[in-house]
Amino acid sequence: MLGRGGNPVHSIDIAHELDYSKPSVSVAMKNLRNNGHIVVDGEGHITLTQTGMDIAKNMYERHTLITQWLVSLGVDRIIASNDACKMEHVMSEESYSAIRKFIEEKGN
Repeated sequence: MLGRGGNPVHSIDIAHELDYSKPSVSVAMKNLRNNGHIVVDGEGHITLTQTGMDIAKNMYERHTLITQWLVSLGVDRIIASNDACKMEHVMSEESYSAIRKFIEEKGN
């Protein structure tokens, strides 16, 4: 989401956006880089690889669906978005799929 506007993304941007410490983000960036999900250039610009982009798109889809679901249940949009941000990372694929299926069937 940070890189959508075409602006370069740095670790400090991620730390500020997620309200994490810079050392915590540095460890996470090292893990993502070692797993081939990001590339960091000489100026510290972080770019997602294709696998990183695929994971990011999946997380964003989860975030959007969970946020919309919570809002439809009457949760304030800001609270729903904050809760979805936490839920999207820890929820099993089975639970997420069940929620998605429920929403899709209810919409029909």
